Amino acid sequence: MRRADRLFQLVQFLRTHRAATGQQIADELGVSVRTVYRDIVDLQASGIPIRGEAGVGYRLDRGFELPPLTFTSEELEGLALGARIVAAWGDADLAAAVNNAMTRIESVLPTALRKVLIETPLLAPEFQSRAGMSREVATIRRAIGERRALRLRYERADGDKSERTIRPLGLHFWGNKWTVAAWCELREDYRSFRPDRMIEVEMLERTFDTDGNISLAEFLNRVGDDEPHYDAHCRVA
Repeated sequence: MRRADRLFQLVQFLRTHRAATGQQIADELGVSVRTVYRDIVDLQASGIPIRGEAGVGYRLDRGFELPPLTFTSEELEGLALGARIVAAWGDADLAAAVNNAMTRIESVLPTALRKVLIETPLLAPEFQSRAGMSREVATIRRAIGERRALRLRYERADGDKSERTIRPLGLHFWGNKWTVAAWCELREDYRSFRPDRMIEVEMLERTFDTDGNISLAEFLNRVGDDEPHYDAHCRVA
């Protein structure tokens, strides 16, 4: 267990017990009593109100609450990886937003956890194909949020081109490509489209309702656990 996680768990343990001896804490955390003593001294030095009473053990002052942004090392690694994936494969606006959020999180973390957030070796390399993959994602995201229809000029893998009007319902990232879950008004059925195959994208003023029969939930119900089956004009290669 990393030390940052151990300190977090120690405080959580004391929050749920009126008092605990060094041995009880050591048994709970799976460390030596000496390690517990050292950790408590460090926590007290950082301002955590832990009191030691002879014959009783250690207790945490009533009313003490951990800061609202307290994470374990593993949680921070997950956040860092997610942010790096968004920065590498999302559109520019979304990448900027997640970077700003991570900066705010970093600013309120204690030194040990800040180091975990910054130095975690979990990476999401950005490839040259990113620009083509994400160039329309910002427009599509906005259309999904505002429930506005999109008019497309679309080119499939074999070069065949078509014009479509779709109701975008959701965006799926498959690890090397995005797909748009949508209702295709031409086919009058659910279809998926790849943003990197959209030649032109126009967001229309016309809005649509997702509370009826046409919805992302129904799209997913049709798809099941497999990647969608696409018609000849919307197939993802």
